[in-house]
Amino acid sequence: MASADLGPELSCSICLSTYTDPVSLRCGHIFCRFCIVSVLEWQEGAWGYFCPECRAEYSECPALKKNRKLNNIVESFRRSHPEPEKTRIFCTYCDSPVPATKTCLQCDASFCDKHLSKHSKSTEHVLTEPTVSLEDRKCSVHKETVKYYCSEDSAAICMSCCVAGDHRGHHVELLNVASEKKKETLRYVSETLKSEREKTERRVRSLQGHRRKKEKAAGVTERVTDLFRDMREKLDTLEREVLGEISRQEEQMSLSVSDLITQLEKQKDELSRKISSIEEICNITDPLTVLKKEPESDVISHRSYDVTSDVRVAGCVEEGIISQMLHRGLLNFADNLMDLQIKRQFSVMEKSDILLDIKTACNYIIISEDHRSTSYTDVYQHRPDGPERFISQQVLSSCSFSSGRHYWEVDVSTAEKWLIGVAGHSMDRKIFGNESYIGYNNKSWNLCFINKLGARHNNIPININPGSPVKTVGIYLDYEAGRLSFYQLCDPIRHLHTFSAYFSEPLYAAFCVYKNSFIKVLK
Repeated sequence: MASADLGPELSCSICLSTYTDPVSLRCGHIFCRFCIVSVLEWQEGAWGYFCPECRAEYSECPALKKNRKLNNIVESFRRSHPEPEKTRIFCTYCDSPVPATKTCLQCDASFCDKHLSKHSKSTEHVLTEPTVSLEDRKCSVHKETVKYYCSEDSAAICMSCCVAGDHRGHHVELLNVASEKKKETLRYVSETLKSEREKTERRVRSLQGHRRKKEKAAGVTERVTDLFRDMREKLDTLEREVLGEISRQEEQMSLSVSDLITQLEKQKDELSRKISSIEEICNITDPLTVLKKEPESDVISHRSYDVTSDVRVAGCVEEGIISQMLHRGLLNFADNLMDLQIKRQFSVMEKSDILLDIKTACNYIIISEDHRSTSYTDVYQHRPDGPERFISQQVLSSCSFSSGRHYWEVDVSTAEKWLIGVAGHSMDRKIFGNESYIGYNNKSWNLCFINKLGARHNNIPININPGSPVKTVGIYLDYEAGRLSFYQLCDPIRHLHTFSAYFSEPLYAAFCVYKNSFIKVLK
Protein backbone atom coordinates (compact mmCIF):
# COMPACT_ATOMS: atom_id res chain seq x y z
CA MET A 1 0.00 0.00 0.00
CA ALA A 2 2.90 2.33 0.89
CA SER A 3 4.56 1.53 -2.45
CA ALA A 4 1.40 2.40 -4.36
CA ASP A 5 1.28 5.80 -2.68
CA LEU A 6 4.62 6.69 -4.35
CA GLY A 7 2.94 6.97 -7.76
CA PRO A 8 2.28 10.76 -7.67
CA GLU A 9 5.80 11.39 -6.31
CA LEU A 10 7.37 9.48 -9.24
CA SER A 11 5.41 11.25 -12.01
CA CYS A 12 6.83 13.71 -14.53
CA SER A 13 5.06 17.07 -14.43
CA ILE A 14 5.23 17.32 -18.24
CA CYS A 15 3.83 13.97 -19.42
CA LEU A 16 2.15 13.14 -16.06
CA SER A 17 3.46 9.57 -16.36
CA THR A 18 6.02 7.68 -14.31
CA TYR A 19 9.55 8.97 -14.93
CA THR A 20 11.47 7.49 -17.89
CA ASP A 21 15.25 8.01 -17.61
CA PRO A 22 14.81 10.80 -15.01
CA VAL A 23 17.16 13.79 -15.15
CA SER A 24 17.31 16.98 -13.09
CA LEU A 25 17.99 20.66 -13.77
CA ARG A 26 20.15 22.88 -11.58
CA CYS A 27 17.01 24.11 -9.79
CA GLY A 28 16.45 20.54 -8.58
CA HIS A 29 13.27 19.70 -10.50
CA ILE A 30 13.20 16.29 -12.18
CA PHE A 31 11.69 15.33 -15.57
CA CYS A 32 11.81 12.50 -18.11
CA ARG A 33 14.85 13.02 -20.32
CA PHE A 34 12.74 12.93 -23.49
CA CYS A 35 10.17 15.39 -22.05
CA ILE A 36 12.63 18.03 -20.88
CA VAL A 37 14.76 17.73 -24.05
CA SER A 38 11.64 18.32 -26.18
CA VAL A 39 10.72 21.37 -24.10
CA LEU A 40 14.24 22.83 -24.20
CA GLU A 41 14.41 22.38 -27.99
CA TRP A 42 11.08 24.14 -28.31
CA GLN A 43 12.35 26.99 -26.09
CA GLU A 44 15.53 27.41 -28.15
CA GLY A 45 15.64 30.75 -29.95
CA ALA A 46 12.23 31.78 -28.66
CA TRP A 47 11.87 32.95 -25.06
CA GLY A 48 15.08 31.53 -23.63
CA TYR A 49 15.45 28.51 -21.41
CA PHE A 50 13.51 28.07 -18.18
CA CYS A 51 12.30 25.31 -15.90
CA PRO A 52 8.70 24.29 -16.80
CA GLU A 53 7.88 23.92 -13.10
CA CYS A 54 9.46 26.82 -11.15
CA ARG A 55 10.21 29.06 -14.19
CA ALA A 56 13.88 29.38 -13.18
CA GLU A 57 15.70 30.98 -16.17
CA TYR A 58 18.96 29.85 -17.79
CA SER A 59 21.14 31.93 -20.12
CA GLU A 60 22.09 28.81 -22.10
CA CYS A 61 20.69 25.32 -22.50
CA PRO A 62 21.04 23.79 -19.04
CA ALA A 63 22.96 20.59 -18.47
CA LEU A 64 20.88 17.56 -17.56
CA LYS A 65 22.09 15.47 -14.66
CA LYS A 66 21.00 11.84 -14.58
CA ASN A 67 19.52 10.76 -11.28
CA ARG A 68 20.63 7.13 -11.00
CA LYS A 69 19.21 6.49 -7.56
CA LEU A 70 15.79 7.80 -8.61
CA ASN A 71 16.01 5.81 -11.83
CA ASN A 72 16.53 2.60 -9.81
CA ILE A 73 13.54 3.47 -7.60
CA VAL A 74 11.39 4.14 -10.69
CA GLU A 75 12.39 0.88 -12.32
CA SER A 76 11.58 -1.02 -9.15
CA PHE A 77 8.23 0.78 -8.89
CA ARG A 78 7.41 0.14 -12.55
CA ARG A 79 8.10 -3.58 -12.18
CA SER A 80 5.77 -3.82 -9.18
CA HIS A 81 3.14 -1.49 -10.63
CA PRO A 82 3.04 -1.82 -14.41
CA GLU A 83 1.04 1.02 -15.98
CA PRO A 84 -0.96 0.79 -19.21
CA GLU A 85 1.00 1.96 -22.14
CA LYS A 86 0.01 5.42 -23.35
CA THR A 87 0.28 6.49 -26.90
CA ARG A 88 2.11 9.78 -27.31
CA ILE A 89 1.07 12.08 -30.15
CA PHE A 90 3.94 14.00 -31.75
CA CYS A 91 4.05 16.73 -34.36
CA THR A 92 3.98 15.29 -37.87
CA TYR A 93 6.36 17.95 -39.24
CA CYS A 94 9.04 18.16 -36.52
CA ASP A 95 12.31 16.32 -37.15
CA SER A 96 12.63 15.40 -33.47
CA PRO A 97 9.66 14.15 -31.42
CA VAL A 98 7.74 17.22 -30.16
CA PRO A 99 4.36 16.71 -28.44
CA ALA A 100 1.43 17.75 -30.64
CA THR A 101 -1.19 20.21 -29.41
CA LYS A 102 -3.81 19.72 -32.16
CA THR A 103 -4.75 17.26 -34.93
CA CYS A 104 -6.32 18.41 -38.23
CA LEU A 105 -9.04 16.11 -39.54
CA GLN A 106 -8.71 17.50 -43.08
CA CYS A 107 -4.93 17.13 -43.26
CA ASP A 108 -4.87 13.89 -41.24
CA ALA A 109 -1.84 15.34 -39.41
CA SER A 110 -0.88 16.56 -35.93
CA PHE A 111 0.83 19.89 -35.14
CA CYS A 112 2.93 21.39 -32.38
CA ASP A 113 2.37 25.06 -31.50
CA LYS A 114 5.11 26.17 -33.95
CA HIS A 115 3.66 24.40 -36.99
CA LEU A 116 0.05 25.03 -35.92
CA SER A 117 0.58 28.78 -36.38
CA LYS A 118 1.31 28.13 -40.08
CA HIS A 119 -1.64 25.80 -40.56
CA SER A 120 -4.60 26.74 -42.79
CA LYS A 121 -7.35 28.70 -41.05
CA SER A 122 -10.01 27.44 -43.45
CA THR A 123 -13.24 26.17 -41.86
CA GLU A 124 -12.75 22.90 -43.76
CA HIS A 125 -9.72 22.20 -41.60
CA VAL A 126 -11.30 21.04 -38.34
CA LEU A 127 -8.92 20.89 -35.38
CA THR A 128 -9.33 18.42 -32.50
CA GLU A 129 -7.33 17.27 -29.52
CA PRO A 130 -4.23 15.24 -30.56
CA THR A 131 -5.18 11.76 -31.74
CA VAL A 132 -3.62 9.00 -33.81
CA SER A 133 -6.89 7.29 -34.59
CA LEU A 134 -9.04 9.04 -37.18
CA GLU A 135 -11.12 5.99 -37.99
CA ASP A 136 -14.16 7.47 -36.25
CA ARG A 137 -13.75 10.49 -38.55
CA LYS A 138 -14.00 8.33 -41.66
CA CYS A 139 -16.92 6.52 -43.23
CA SER A 140 -16.90 2.88 -42.19
CA VAL A 141 -18.19 1.88 -45.67
CA HIS A 142 -16.25 4.08 -48.10
CA LYS A 143 -13.26 4.98 -45.87
CA GLU A 144 -13.69 8.62 -46.83
CA THR A 145 -13.63 11.55 -44.42
CA VAL A 146 -17.15 12.33 -43.20
CA LYS A 147 -18.20 15.83 -44.26
CA TYR A 148 -21.98 15.66 -44.15
CA TYR A 149 -24.79 14.86 -41.74
CA CYS A 150 -27.98 12.98 -42.57
CA SER A 151 -30.72 14.44 -40.34
CA GLU A 152 -33.16 11.62 -41.27
CA ASP A 153 -30.84 8.91 -39.91
CA SER A 154 -28.92 11.13 -37.46
CA ALA A 155 -25.63 9.93 -38.97
CA ALA A 156 -22.37 11.56 -40.11
CA ILE A 157 -21.65 10.47 -43.72
CA CYS A 158 -19.19 10.95 -46.58
CA MET A 159 -19.73 12.17 -50.16
CA SER A 160 -20.16 8.63 -51.54
CA CYS A 161 -22.93 7.96 -48.99
CA CYS A 162 -24.79 11.00 -50.35
CA VAL A 163 -24.35 10.19 -54.02
CA ALA A 164 -24.54 6.41 -54.21
CA GLY A 165 -24.92 5.09 -50.70
CA ASP A 166 -27.77 4.35 -48.32
CA HIS A 167 -28.39 8.04 -47.71
CA ARG A 168 -29.04 9.00 -51.34
CA GLY A 169 -32.07 11.31 -51.53
CA HIS A 170 -32.06 12.03 -47.81
CA HIS A 171 -31.94 15.50 -46.33
CA VAL A 172 -28.20 16.09 -45.97
CA GLU A 173 -26.30 19.07 -44.55
CA LEU A 174 -22.67 20.02 -44.11
CA LEU A 175 -21.32 18.98 -40.72
CA ASN A 176 -20.73 22.58 -39.60
CA VAL A 177 -24.28 23.58 -40.67
CA ALA A 178 -25.81 20.62 -38.81
CA SER A 179 -23.55 21.36 -35.88
CA GLU A 180 -24.72 24.99 -35.72
CA LYS A 181 -28.36 23.89 -35.88
CA LYS A 182 -27.78 21.46 -33.04
CA LYS A 183 -26.01 24.18 -31.08
CA GLU A 184 -28.97 26.49 -31.72
CA THR A 185 -31.35 23.83 -30.42
CA LEU A 186 -29.13 23.27 -27.41
CA ARG A 187 -28.93 27.03 -26.81
CA TYR A 188 -32.75 27.17 -26.82
CA VAL A 189 -32.84 24.27 -24.38
CA SER A 190 -30.18 26.03 -22.33
CA GLU A 191 -32.23 29.25 -22.24
CA THR A 192 -35.30 27.25 -21.21
CA LEU A 193 -33.29 25.58 -18.47
CA LYS A 194 -31.92 28.95 -17.41
CA SER A 195 -35.48 30.26 -17.18
CA GLU A 196 -36.43 27.24 -15.07
CA ARG A 197 -33.34 27.81 -12.95
CA GLU A 198 -34.33 31.47 -12.39
CA LYS A 199 -37.81 30.34 -11.36
CA THR A 200 -36.24 27.86 -8.98
CA GLU A 201 -33.94 30.57 -7.62
CA ARG A 202 -36.95 32.85 -7.09
CA ARG A 203 -38.72 30.04 -5.23
CA VAL A 204 -35.60 29.51 -3.13
CA ARG A 205 -35.46 33.25 -2.36
CA SER A 206 -39.15 33.19 -1.53
CA LEU A 207 -38.68 30.26 0.81
CA GLN A 208 -35.66 31.97 2.32
CA GLY A 209 -37.88 35.01 2.83
CA HIS A 210 -40.40 32.79 4.61
CA ARG A 211 -37.60 31.38 6.70
CA ARG A 212 -36.50 34.91 7.58
CA LYS A 213 -40.10 35.71 8.49
CA LYS A 214 -40.13 32.67 10.73
CA GLU A 215 -36.88 33.82 12.31
CA LYS A 216 -38.41 37.29 12.69
CA ALA A 217 -41.49 35.72 14.31
CA ALA A 218 -39.16 33.99 16.78
CA GLY A 219 -37.62 37.39 17.52
CA VAL A 220 -41.06 38.93 18.03
CA THR A 221 -41.97 36.06 20.37
CA GLU A 222 -38.86 36.75 22.41
CA ARG A 223 -39.60 40.49 22.58
CA VAL A 224 -43.22 39.83 23.65
CA THR A 225 -41.97 37.47 26.36
CA ASP A 226 -39.53 40.12 27.57
CA LEU A 227 -42.28 42.78 27.54
CA PHE A 228 -44.62 40.70 29.69
CA ARG A 229 -41.76 39.84 32.02
CA ASP A 230 -41.11 43.58 32.46
CA MET A 231 -44.83 44.16 33.09
CA ARG A 232 -44.94 41.36 35.66
CA GLU A 233 -41.90 42.81 37.44
CA LYS A 234 -43.66 46.20 37.69
CA LEU A 235 -46.87 44.61 38.97
CA ASP A 236 -44.95 42.36 41.37
CA THR A 237 -43.21 45.43 42.80
CA LEU A 238 -46.57 47.19 43.26
CA GLU A 239 -48.04 44.05 44.86
CA ARG A 240 -45.14 43.84 47.32
CA GLU A 241 -45.56 47.51 48.26
CA VAL A 242 -49.33 47.21 48.85
CA LEU A 243 -49.06 43.93 50.77
CA GLY A 244 -46.23 45.46 52.79
CA GLU A 245 -48.48 48.35 53.78
CA ILE A 246 -51.23 45.91 54.81
CA SER A 247 -48.72 43.92 56.88
CA ARG A 248 -47.51 47.13 58.54
CA GLN A 249 -51.05 48.09 59.45
CA GLU A 250 -51.76 44.56 60.72
CA GLU A 251 -48.69 44.70 62.94
CA GLN A 252 -49.69 48.12 64.26
CA MET A 253 -53.22 46.83 64.94
CA SER A 254 -51.82 43.81 66.78
CA LEU A 255 -49.74 46.04 69.03
CA SER A 256 -52.73 48.31 69.76
CA VAL A 257 -54.96 45.36 70.63
CA SER A 258 -52.29 43.91 72.94
CA ASP A 259 -51.98 47.23 74.74
CA LEU A 260 -55.76 47.44 75.13
CA ILE A 261 -55.99 43.89 76.45
CA THR A 262 -53.30 44.67 79.04
CA GLN A 263 -55.13 47.84 80.12
CA LEU A 264 -58.47 46.06 80.31
CA GLU A 265 -56.96 43.21 82.34
CA LYS A 266 -55.70 45.79 84.83
CA GLN A 267 -59.14 47.44 84.82
CA LYS A 268 -60.80 44.09 85.45
CA ASP A 269 -58.53 43.41 88.45
CA GLU A 270 -59.31 46.86 89.84
CA LEU A 271 -63.02 46.30 89.44
CA SER A 272 -62.78 42.93 91.16
CA ARG A 273 -61.02 44.59 94.11
CA LYS A 274 -63.73 47.22 94.42
CA ILE A 275 -66.51 44.63 94.13
CA SER A 276 -64.90 42.62 96.96
CA SER A 277 -64.72 45.76 99.13
CA ILE A 278 -68.41 46.52 98.59
CA GLU A 279 -69.49 42.92 99.13
CA GLU A 280 -67.54 42.88 102.41
CA ILE A 281 -69.63 45.81 103.72
CA CYS A 282 -72.84 44.28 102.44
CA ASN A 283 -72.13 41.05 104.34
CA ILE A 284 -72.05 42.88 107.74
CA THR A 285 -75.25 42.17 109.73
CA ASP A 286 -74.96 44.98 112.28
CA PRO A 287 -76.70 48.09 110.88
CA LEU A 288 -74.64 50.53 112.92
CA THR A 289 -71.43 48.95 111.65
CA VAL A 290 -72.66 49.12 108.07
CA LEU A 291 -73.39 52.79 108.45
CA LYS A 292 -70.07 53.53 110.07
CA LYS A 293 -68.11 51.49 107.48
CA GLU A 294 -67.17 53.75 104.57
CA PRO A 295 -65.92 52.28 101.27
CA GLU A 296 -62.72 53.61 99.73
CA SER A 297 -63.10 56.84 97.80
CA ASP A 298 -62.04 55.35 94.43
CA VAL A 299 -64.82 52.77 94.73
CA ILE A 300 -67.47 55.48 94.87
CA SER A 301 -65.88 57.45 92.05
CA HIS A 302 -66.01 54.51 89.61
CA ARG A 303 -66.83 55.39 85.97
CA SER A 304 -68.07 53.05 83.29
CA TYR A 305 -65.91 52.05 80.23
CA ASP A 306 -67.04 52.37 76.59
CA VAL A 307 -66.21 49.12 74.76
CA THR A 308 -66.94 50.75 71.36
CA SER A 309 -64.20 53.28 71.97
CA ASP A 310 -61.81 50.42 72.75
CA VAL A 311 -62.53 48.88 69.29
CA ARG A 312 -61.92 52.24 67.65
CA VAL A 313 -58.62 52.60 69.48
CA ALA A 314 -57.61 49.08 68.34
CA GLY A 315 -58.38 50.21 64.78
CA CYS A 316 -58.69 48.21 61.47
CA VAL A 317 -57.00 48.08 58.04
CA GLU A 318 -57.09 51.56 56.49
CA GLU A 319 -58.51 50.69 53.06
CA GLY A 320 -58.33 54.30 51.93
CA ILE A 321 -54.52 54.19 51.99
CA ILE A 322 -54.50 50.81 50.21
CA SER A 323 -56.87 52.11 47.53
CA GLN A 324 -54.74 55.22 47.09
CA MET A 325 -51.56 53.13 46.71
CA LEU A 326 -53.27 50.85 44.15
CA HIS A 327 -54.65 53.81 42.22
CA ARG A 328 -51.35 55.67 42.03
CA GLY A 329 -49.37 52.48 41.36
CA LEU A 330 -51.65 51.36 38.51
CA LEU A 331 -51.62 54.85 36.98
CA ASN A 332 -47.83 54.81 37.10
CA PHE A 333 -47.86 51.31 35.58
CA ALA A 334 -50.07 52.52 32.73
CA ASP A 335 -47.74 55.48 32.14
CA ASN A 336 -44.75 53.12 32.00
CA LEU A 337 -46.40 50.76 29.50
CA MET A 338 -45.39 53.02 26.61
CA ASP A 339 -41.77 53.06 27.76
CA LEU A 340 -41.82 49.27 28.14
CA GLN A 341 -43.15 48.88 24.58
CA ILE A 342 -40.49 51.19 23.19
CA LYS A 343 -37.81 49.37 25.19
CA ARG A 344 -38.85 46.09 23.54
CA GLN A 345 -39.05 47.75 20.09
CA PHE A 346 -42.84 47.67 19.68
CA SER A 347 -44.73 50.49 18.02
CA VAL A 348 -46.85 52.53 20.38
CA MET A 349 -50.30 52.65 18.77
CA GLU A 350 -51.69 55.78 20.35
CA LYS A 351 -54.97 56.90 18.88
CA SER A 352 -54.77 59.85 16.54
CA ASP A 353 -57.36 62.55 17.13
CA ILE A 354 -59.45 62.10 13.97
CA LEU A 355 -62.13 64.75 13.32
CA LEU A 356 -64.27 64.93 10.18
CA ASP A 357 -63.70 67.97 7.98
CA ILE A 358 -67.08 69.48 7.10
CA LYS A 359 -65.43 71.42 4.21
CA THR A 360 -64.96 68.06 2.42
CA ALA A 361 -68.36 66.56 3.34
CA CYS A 362 -70.84 65.82 0.56
CA ASN A 363 -74.13 67.71 0.89
CA TYR A 364 -75.99 64.40 1.30
CA ILE A 365 -74.27 63.38 4.50
CA ILE A 366 -74.64 64.74 8.03
CA ILE A 367 -71.70 65.50 10.31
CA SER A 368 -72.25 65.38 14.09
CA GLU A 369 -71.49 68.38 16.32
CA ASP A 370 -68.37 66.73 17.71
CA HIS A 371 -67.22 66.00 14.11
CA ARG A 372 -66.74 62.30 14.88
CA SER A 373 -69.86 60.75 13.29
CA THR A 374 -71.41 60.79 9.84
CA SER A 375 -74.59 59.39 8.26
CA TYR A 376 -76.47 59.62 4.97
CA THR A 377 -79.47 61.89 4.43
CA ASP A 378 -81.86 62.51 1.52
CA VAL A 379 -82.11 66.17 2.52
CA TYR A 380 -79.65 68.42 0.68
CA GLN A 381 -77.55 70.33 3.22
CA HIS A 382 -76.82 73.44 1.11
CA ARG A 383 -73.23 73.78 2.22
CA PRO A 384 -71.19 76.20 0.08
CA ASP A 385 -69.33 74.53 -2.77
CA GLY A 386 -65.55 74.50 -2.83
CA PRO A 387 -62.64 72.60 -4.39
CA GLU A 388 -62.33 70.30 -1.35
CA ARG A 389 -65.98 69.19 -1.20
CA PHE A 390 -67.01 65.76 -2.52
CA ILE A 391 -70.06 65.39 -4.73
CA SER A 392 -70.27 61.68 -3.75
CA GLN A 393 -71.32 60.70 -0.20
CA GLN A 394 -67.82 60.91 1.29
CA VAL A 395 -65.86 62.96 3.83
CA LEU A 396 -62.18 63.23 4.82
CA SER A 397 -60.49 63.95 8.12
CA SER A 398 -59.41 67.48 8.95
CA CYS A 399 -55.84 66.33 9.67
CA SER A 400 -53.47 64.80 7.13
CA PHE A 401 -50.55 62.39 7.48
CA SER A 402 -47.30 62.88 5.59
CA SER A 403 -44.94 61.03 7.96
CA GLY A 404 -44.87 58.83 11.06
CA ARG A 405 -47.22 56.17 12.41
CA HIS A 406 -50.94 56.79 13.06
CA TYR A 407 -53.79 54.72 14.45
CA TRP A 408 -57.55 55.25 14.73
CA GLU A 409 -60.65 53.16 15.31
CA VAL A 410 -63.99 53.27 13.50
CA ASP A 411 -67.36 51.91 14.69
CA VAL A 412 -69.28 50.45 11.72
CA SER A 413 -71.69 48.29 13.75
CA THR A 414 -74.74 50.35 12.70
CA ALA A 415 -73.82 50.67 9.02
CA GLU A 416 -75.33 48.34 6.41
CA LYS A 417 -72.76 49.32 3.75
CA TRP A 418 -69.57 51.30 4.21
CA LEU A 419 -66.13 52.24 2.85
CA ILE A 420 -63.32 53.38 5.15
CA GLY A 421 -59.63 53.91 4.52
CA VAL A 422 -57.27 56.67 3.39
CA ALA A 423 -57.17 59.00 0.40
CA GLY A 424 -54.48 61.21 -1.10
CA HIS A 425 -54.92 64.95 -1.24
CA SER A 426 -55.02 64.88 -5.06
CA MET A 427 -57.95 62.43 -5.27
CA ASP A 428 -60.60 63.80 -7.66
CA ARG A 429 -63.65 65.00 -5.71
CA LYS A 430 -65.83 66.30 -8.53
CA ILE A 431 -66.63 63.20 -10.56
CA PHE A 432 -69.48 60.67 -10.52
CA GLY A 433 -69.32 56.91 -10.84
CA ASN A 434 -67.25 54.23 -9.15
CA GLU A 435 -63.97 56.05 -9.80
CA SER A 436 -65.09 58.78 -7.40
CA TYR A 437 -65.10 56.43 -4.37
CA ILE A 438 -62.16 55.63 -2.10
CA GLY A 439 -60.38 52.47 -3.19
CA TYR A 440 -61.69 52.66 -6.76
CA ASN A 441 -58.77 54.79 -8.00
CA ASN A 442 -54.99 54.86 -7.61
CA LYS A 443 -55.13 57.70 -5.07
CA SER A 444 -56.94 55.82 -2.28
CA TRP A 445 -57.15 52.52 -0.36
CA ASN A 446 -60.19 51.07 1.41
CA LEU A 447 -61.69 48.35 3.56
CA CYS A 448 -65.31 47.94 2.50
CA PHE A 449 -68.47 46.05 3.24
CA ILE A 450 -70.97 45.89 0.38
CA ASN A 451 -72.76 42.55 0.77
CA LYS A 452 -69.38 41.04 1.73
CA LEU A 453 -66.12 42.20 3.26
CA GLY A 454 -63.23 43.17 1.02
CA ALA A 455 -60.40 45.58 0.37
CA ARG A 456 -59.68 47.61 -2.74
CA HIS A 457 -57.07 49.86 -4.35
CA ASN A 458 -57.06 51.14 -7.94
CA ASN A 459 -60.36 49.24 -8.39
CA ILE A 460 -58.66 45.88 -7.79
CA PRO A 461 -60.86 43.91 -5.34
CA ILE A 462 -59.50 41.62 -2.61
CA ASN A 463 -61.94 39.29 -0.84
CA ILE A 464 -61.60 38.89 2.93
CA ASN A 465 -63.17 36.27 5.18
CA PRO A 466 -63.50 37.92 8.62
CA GLY A 467 -64.87 34.85 10.38
CA SER A 468 -67.39 36.96 12.29
CA PRO A 469 -69.34 40.21 11.71
CA VAL A 470 -67.09 43.27 11.71
CA LYS A 471 -68.28 45.90 14.16
CA THR A 472 -65.17 47.93 14.99
CA VAL A 473 -62.15 48.42 12.75
CA GLY A 474 -58.66 49.52 13.81
CA ILE A 475 -56.63 51.29 11.10
CA TYR A 476 -52.83 51.55 11.36
CA LEU A 477 -50.80 53.71 8.94
CA ASP A 478 -47.00 53.60 8.79
CA TYR A 479 -46.26 56.31 6.24
CA GLU A 480 -42.50 55.82 5.78
CA ALA A 481 -42.81 52.03 5.62
CA GLY A 482 -45.66 52.32 3.08
CA ARG A 483 -48.00 50.08 5.06
CA LEU A 484 -51.75 50.48 5.70
CA SER A 485 -53.27 47.75 7.91
CA PHE A 486 -56.85 46.99 8.96
CA TYR A 487 -57.76 45.01 12.10
CA GLN A 488 -61.02 43.58 13.38
CA LEU A 489 -61.26 44.68 17.02
CA CYS A 490 -62.96 41.64 18.48
CA ASP A 491 -61.76 39.09 21.02
CA PRO A 492 -59.19 38.17 19.90
CA ILE A 493 -58.04 40.98 17.56
CA ARG A 494 -57.76 39.75 13.95
CA HIS A 495 -55.67 41.10 11.07
CA LEU A 496 -57.89 41.69 8.03
CA HIS A 497 -55.58 43.08 5.32
CA THR A 498 -52.41 45.12 4.77
CA PHE A 499 -51.63 47.28 1.73
CA SER A 500 -47.99 47.90 0.81
CA ALA A 501 -47.46 51.02 -1.27
CA TYR A 502 -45.25 54.05 -1.81
CA PHE A 503 -46.98 57.12 -0.40
CA SER A 504 -45.92 60.29 -2.18
CA GLU A 505 -48.47 62.85 -0.91
CA PRO A 506 -50.37 63.70 2.29
CA LEU A 507 -53.03 61.14 3.22
CA TYR A 508 -56.38 61.69 4.96
CA ALA A 509 -58.65 59.30 6.83
CA ALA A 510 -61.57 58.75 4.43
CA PHE A 511 -65.18 57.63 4.97
CA CYS A 512 -68.07 56.80 2.65
CA VAL A 513 -71.63 56.22 3.93
CA TYR A 514 -74.74 54.82 2.27
CA LYS A 515 -78.43 54.92 3.14
CA ASN A 516 -79.29 53.45 6.55
CA SER A 517 -75.64 53.71 7.57
CA PHE A 518 -73.93 55.44 10.47
CA ILE A 519 -70.16 55.58 10.99
CA LYS A 520 -68.39 56.88 14.08
CA VAL A 521 -64.72 57.59 14.81
CA LEU A 522 -63.97 56.41 18.35
CA LYS A 523 -62.12 58.59 20.83
